[in-house]
Amino acid sequence: MFNSESELEDRLARPSAALVADLADGSGDLVVLGAGGKMGPSLCRLARRGLDAAGRSGDRVYAVSRWSDRTAADALATDGVEPVAFDLLGDGDLAGLPDASDVIFMVGAKFGTAAAPYLAWMVNAVLPAAVARRYPAARIAAFSTGNVYPMAPVASGGCVETDPTGPVGDYAMSCLGREQVFAHAASRGTPVAVLRLNYAVDLRYGVLADIGQAVLAGEPVDVTTGHVNVVWQGYANEVALRSLGHASADVFTLNLTGPETAPVRRVAARMGERLGQPVSYAGTEAPTALLNDATRCHALFGYPDVPLGTLIDWQADWLAAGLPTSGKPTKFAVRDGRF
Repeated sequence: MFNSESELEDRLARPSAALVADLADGSGDLVVLGAGGKMGPSLCRLARRGLDAAGRSGDRVYAVSRWSDRTAADALATDGVEPVAFDLLGDGDLAGLPDASDVIFMVGAKFGTAAAPYLAWMVNAVLPAAVARRYPAARIAAFSTGNVYPMAPVASGGCVETDPTGPVGDYAMSCLGREQVFAHAASRGTPVAVLRLNYAVDLRYGVLADIGQAVLAGEPVDVTTGHVNVVWQGYANEVALRSLGHASADVFTLNLTGPETAPVRRVAARMGERLGQPVSYAGTEAPTALLNDATRCHALFGYPDVPLGTLIDWQADWLAAGLPTSGKPTKFAVRDGRF
């Protein structure tokens, strides 16, 4: 149980022995692009702690964002991360960014892109080309999304990395564009890893928060998209950092999520039990859902250290205590690709 955001951040930034061992094999500075987003601050803290534990205190972690919220930037600086205020779309040719041997690309545009599809394409597909030109010799780990796949039959266990892509809508198509732009960079010698993530849980946001908030408010839980993948954000951040060691000119592509195909109805029921709230439902489960099979990820990096049942309990306790949430729903139930 967590009593504050600071306790949650501390848990998210706890490096494993495996991460420390992997980081000990590297050298040089790390640039995190899009570090002001939902996952960025905790990834930067994890990287800083991991590098320190690996004997690399002299290597710097740069957190690049516009940093409209200076409080978040100052908090990172206190933890040894170096915030860099930079508008990746508006500050020219990216020459002003710090040099680095490793880059994690976390920039993305999703919500609101149904009304402004040009934004999705600019952020998700055009910006990566500029990043690849700025860091041609760096190892790049780029976050992508499971939305590049089509909906899969629930009984299938989800799409694997070698399955054909089938993006629906401008957001998903532009994310596949991002992957292809980085693949072009890889063809020119830049080592690249692509991480297809579905869906990170940090208690302040995520699929479990969406379901739990509906239960707590006495609202029906829509089960039309009746199955989901979720994963502890600390694990997702760790895999991102460790994937740098697998980046290659052949493009290392990895599904990143938990091992379960989680039924939304059962998640809501367990949440209701934990919260002491009755649960009602709307809709009927569709035979397909956006699902990833992360077998390859778990074989390489181990299973997530926080299992689904614990995540549900943590989420319910967080909401019951009235602790902060982001106010940014995942819209995981959207089936037409319009965000």
